[in-house]
Amino acid sequence: MHQAKLTLDPAFRVAPVRRRTFGTFVEHLGRCVYTGIYEPDHPTADDDGFRRDVLGLTRELGVSTVRYPGGNFVSGYRWEDGIGPRSRRPRRLDLAWHSTETNEVGVDEFARWCRKAGVEPMMAVNLGTRGIAEALDLLEYCNHPSGTALSDLRVANGSKEPHGIRMWCLGNEMDGPWQTGHKTAREYGRLAAETARAMRMVDPKLDLVACGSSSSGMPTFGAWEAEVLEETYDVVDYVSCHAYYEEKDGDLGSFLASSTDMEYFISSVVATADHVGARLKSRKKIDVSFDEWNVWYLSRFQNAEPPTGWPVAPPLLEDHYHLADAVAFGGLLITLLRNSDRVTAASLAQLVNVIAPIMTEPGGRAWRQTTFHPFAQASRYAAGEVLRVEPVSPTYETKVYGEVPLLDAVATHSGEGTTVFAVNRSADGPLELEIDARALGGGTRVVEATTLTDPDVYARNTADEPDRIVPRPNADVEHDPLRVLLPPVSWNVIRLA
Repeated sequence: MHQAKLTLDPAFRVAPVRRRTFGTFVEHLGRCVYTGIYEPDHPTADDDGFRRDVLGLTRELGVSTVRYPGGNFVSGYRWEDGIGPRSRRPRRLDLAWHSTETNEVGVDEFARWCRKAGVEPMMAVNLGTRGIAEALDLLEYCNHPSGTALSDLRVANGSKEPHGIRMWCLGNEMDGPWQTGHKTAREYGRLAAETARAMRMVDPKLDLVACGSSSSGMPTFGAWEAEVLEETYDVVDYVSCHAYYEEKDGDLGSFLASSTDMEYFISSVVATADHVGARLKSRKKIDVSFDEWNVWYLSRFQNAEPPTGWPVAPPLLEDHYHLADAVAFGGLLITLLRNSDRVTAASLAQLVNVIAPIMTEPGGRAWRQTTFHPFAQASRYAAGEVLRVEPVSPTYETKVYGEVPLLDAVATHSGEGTTVFAVNRSADGPLELEIDARALGGGTRVVEATTLTDPDVYARNTADEPDRIVPRPNADVEHDPLRVLLPPVSWNVIRLA
């Protein structure tokens, strides 16, 4: 049996738990919006056409922020198309996803949905085919109380109170050749800086996000961040990171260690940002907004036949996640939490149907994918301060990342208790985890331990069997010394008090 150890000590503080870490993403892509969050003919639809079953699952998931409306979609989006009477809204070609956008849902509907879901909206502006003027118009429409043409138009459209959106993304993935309006780092940096300065003239307290690299594998990675931040450093608060992971060629071991790349991505971006800050002699620190992350079988999408015609809300990127996906996903969550000193916002891409923790049938059922559970548990139980636990663990060899530990873990600590989030990457046996909790005080015990696992690492949840993979009580706990047995390929939550 494999054996590992970790130490819990409130002195090993990383940073406060950031609620914005538990953000997600709603893009006008496939069925995320239409038959996802919005389906006016659905049996559960409310008066605004929103699916109540999806709203309920969103609250259960513990979502804090939702990024909108893209994603690649935003780089060709005209926000004015989605306001006013629906009968007058134009239908447009969406070049990003080769679809027809009906504009039935726009900024006002999204803001209304956010209020119902109890989440903070996070808006992206189009810096692909548009620019400063359009970003300012959208900001005025959303946030100015009244008394101007655009704020009064919002009021006339039924939203008397301002939407009060604080966090704004300055475009999306502008380093990518696939992006409508793709730019060089210098071109984008200049436009982002001028847009940010203008938006701050309206409201200096906005939280602004500059586009970083679309992945650590981009040929411009590192150089892109440096050039963009040289232009934007003083006027933005965040630089974004985007990363997706999948199992390739049956290499389960490397896949379960995907967080190794995320850790490298974060540390590289932070180092680059701090280097730019030092060169500019600035005391300011740029944070990371990891506003797209997930398990995504991108190779399936890239190898699929191109779409024909321009359908409305076609099923796109509807990955059905299994246990191994959820465990790799849990490792990514652990990495985000472990870096809470600099990663202060994140967005799981996406929320419904499109590479999502929630799946729906048009007119029918909604259910939780396997990845729903690590996110919901982390959002529920991560509180207070993030603790560095420095595990001592056996290692194994991977084809992609070399030697990595079997155990990946982080902890959080508050007045209510301490929670350990742990992944056992081993596919060949359980891992006995010994926890040194002496610094928490005598009498500290495990009050709850759950594990997400299954004998079949490729087992999935479906509409007919939605609870095949769910967190279940872990009875393999000893208290003196404190030991918990982690099953092979598992996500584990251990709560102590």
